[in-house]
Amino acid sequence: MKIMKYTLWATVGLSLLFASCENILDINPKDRLTTKDYFTNEEQLQLYSNQFYSNNFPGDGDIYKDNADVLIVSPLDDEVSGQRVIPETGGGWSWSALRSINFLLDNLGNCKDQKVRDKYEALARFFRAYFYFEKVKRFGDVPWYDKVLGSDDADLYKARDSREFVMGKIMEDLNFAIEVFKETNRTKELYRVTWWTAQALKSRVGLFEGTYRKYHRLGDYEKYLNDCVSASNEIMTASGGYSLYQSGSQSYRNLFKSENAIDAEIILARDYNNDLSLVHKVQAFENSPTLGRPGLSKKLVNYYLMKNGNRFTDQPNYATMEFKDEIVNRDPRLAQTIRTSNINMNVTMTGYHLLKYANDNMSYTGDSSNDLPLFRLAEVYLNYAEAKAELGTLTQTDIDNTVNKLRTRAGVTGKLNMNAANLSPDPYMCAPETGYVNVTGDNKGVILEIRRERAIELVMEGFRYYDLMRWKEGQCMAQSFKGFYLPATAINKAYDIDGDGTNDVCFYTTSSQPSVGSVTYVKLASDGSGTSLSEGNYGNLLCYSWIDRTWNENRDYLYPIPRQEIILSNGVVTQNPGWNE
Repeated sequence: MKIMKYTLWATVGLSLLFASCENILDINPKDRLTTKDYFTNEEQLQLYSNQFYSNNFPGDGDIYKDNADVLIVSPLDDEVSGQRVIPETGGGWSWSALRSINFLLDNLGNCKDQKVRDKYEALARFFRAYFYFEKVKRFGDVPWYDKVLGSDDADLYKARDSREFVMGKIMEDLNFAIEVFKETNRTKELYRVTWWTAQALKSRVGLFEGTYRKYHRLGDYEKYLNDCVSASNEIMTASGGYSLYQSGSQSYRNLFKSENAIDAEIILARDYNNDLSLVHKVQAFENSPTLGRPGLSKKLVNYYLMKNGNRFTDQPNYATMEFKDEIVNRDPRLAQTIRTSNINMNVTMTGYHLLKYANDNMSYTGDSSNDLPLFRLAEVYLNYAEAKAELGTLTQTDIDNTVNKLRTRAGVTGKLNMNAANLSPDPYMCAPETGYVNVTGDNKGVILEIRRERAIELVMEGFRYYDLMRWKEGQCMAQSFKGFYLPATAINKAYDIDGDGTNDVCFYTTSSQPSVGSVTYVKLASDGSGTSLSEGNYGNLLCYSWIDRTWNENRDYLYPIPRQEIILSNGVVTQNPGWNE
């Protein structure tokens, strides 16, 4: 049965009831349910725990918007624009989802079936680990709570526990869940947390914390990277597990447009169903002029290899290629992530019109009901390869079993050779204007290639911002937002973007709109106040060039603590570095 189809109203009602019943009398009321009557069997535990899925996993927009440096969306998030400020309240400092999890853990003793108790303790501890992982990513040090607090509890405004302490607790919870699920929940289920999901989360957590510690020089990074390797390897080698989905000529695109998540590769998905009005807005996001006009950046498009595995940016004229030329003989995932024909400049700022997740009705802008992946095997492959590369234990066999499998599935004929990559790191991916500045050591070249693969394979899946944070590459957030290239001969006249012989658009800089036929008209701003051209009357489309986007290396890798939380704690809760006023 699918998660999104469960009756969550009953769950919410139970949560509210129990939240108000912490000081009930020993004599049970005859006209209402109490905690002494509930949590006694698996049906009740499952009903209550359904809320964990919707309360903790990201919403649909948080998955596909992926607003950072390679996907440009209007309006810019504050962290992308460099305009982030200390909030008075909120700001992600919320513990209500955790309270529901701990409430179940506090009341598990009502169930007399040990096996059922273990199963739901494992589930709750999985979600507690997920909850705290998101908090550590955002704030660093956070207070650890493993019980329900009352309004007058002294620990309500206790000091933040150290990152190391909380991460240790996260791994304890995940290891417990994995051990219990190993015996009780090894089946593959698309919409419920299982042993496979717990291993996938451990893989994700281990990679994040290991690389964060390495690049931010916090020490003791190896143990987390080894956790990532071991968890990833369990998924990759366990019998009855997962494999990359490969069906038809566009298996990558089909994986995301499928109405029902494809369980060959997807470990856990968020379920949607149009008949039940459980829908999201991804196709409207991609095809509506009022939902942000998103588009890939030129930087990411340049990351895509040629189909034969050669680097696109090794060509001497790559920077001045028009769209119709730059899409030829590329990694087939490019044409399964953006449109290569029928581009609508009314709905994209960059010209790289998004396609990932879209169904075959290309003009469709209403509700969507295709399932969205939360964990899939491709991420596990990339986690494994990156962790081993950062540890210095990566082999060519590892590359063949991970990155090269992804490239083969995509249709890239040339394979990644580890030694060749390390002998000749990609200059484009090393440059401060377009790449990463903190990668060093003998594995520099192959680490850059794994990052290339990760950016391409996982685009629009919610990873990019925190990938930059863990790599200590926040400077990428201040790199220029560029779209495709336009020669001077393409301005103020009808222009055929995709080279199909039909004019699509007129980019104009004149004060009045020229009359050049039935095309889309795009006004280019000469004063930098709107979309403009990088070289004045030709060049790359520039987005948000009027915003002075900055990155504070000493502050911006963590979010600020809301002012009200510091005040309520009488200063016991302290502010993150660099945010003190």
